Amino acid sequence: MDKQTFQQSLNERGIELNQKQLKQFDQYYQMLVGWNNKMNLTSITDEEGVYLKHFFDSLSAAFYYDFNKPLKVCDVGAGAGFPSLPLKIAFPQLQITIVDSLKKRVTFLNELADQLDLEHVAFYHDRAETFGKNKAFREQFDVVTARAVARMSVLSELCLPLVKVGGTFLAMKGAQFQEEEKEAEKAVQQLGGEWKRIYDFQLPEEDSKRYIAEIDKVTQTPKRFPRKPGTPNKNPIT
Repeated sequence: MDKQTFQQSLNERGIELNQKQLKQFDQYYQMLVGWNNKMNLTSITDEEGVYLKHFFDSLSAAFYYDFNKPLKVCDVGAGAGFPSLPLKIAFPQLQITIVDSLKKRVTFLNELADQLDLEHVAFYHDRAETFGKNKAFREQFDVVTARAVARMSVLSELCLPLVKVGGTFLAMKGAQFQEEEKEAEKAVQQLGGEWKRIYDFQLPEEDSKRYIAEIDKVTQTPKRFPRKPGTPNKNPIT
C-alpha cells in the first residue's frame, strides 16, 4: 500500500490525516527500518508492506470503535508500537500506555515518541501478568488493545484485568481467531468480560483475513488473575 492509497483508504473510512500526521507516519517508518538494523522489531521492512500490514492494519480498530474521545488506552505487548501508536498519531487526544516485556523495544518506543513529538504516552518494561497486578494500572483503562500477541484464552487473562468496569478490550487477530474464539469463552467470562461483537474484514491488496473482537468489561476481575508470569501461556483457563 503506497502512501497515497493509505491516505485515500483512510479517508473513505472517515479518518482524515493532516500533513503533520502524514509526516509522523513517514518518520515512524524511517525510524522503524533504521532501528530494525540494530534489533528485531519487524520482519516487514518494505515501505508498502509497513503501511499496509502495520499502519493501516493498526488503524482498522478505528473502523469499528470510536476513538474520537479522550480515552485512556493500554496496549499489551505492543512490540514496535502496534496498534496504539498509529492510533495515537491519528487521534492525538488519546492517552497511551504501552507495556512490553523487552527492554530494547521500550527504548525504541521512547525514542520514537520523542522524535514524533507525541504527548501523553508512557512505556513500561514489564510482564503483562505483573503489570495487571499493579494497583496503579489494574482496571484503570477505558480500552485495552492487543495485536498478534497470544491465543485469545491467554490474551484475555493478560488484558482484561487492566480494563475498567464499563471499558472495552479490543483483540486484533488474524485468520486463526475462529479456532481460538470458542476455547476462550470460559476465560472471558471468568475474567469479568462479555463478548459484545466480532468484526471481520479483508486487509486490502493482499486480502488476508482479519478479526477484531470487542469484549465489554462487565464485572471486576477476580484478584487471583492474572496468575504468575508464564502461567497463563502454560496453563490457559479452560
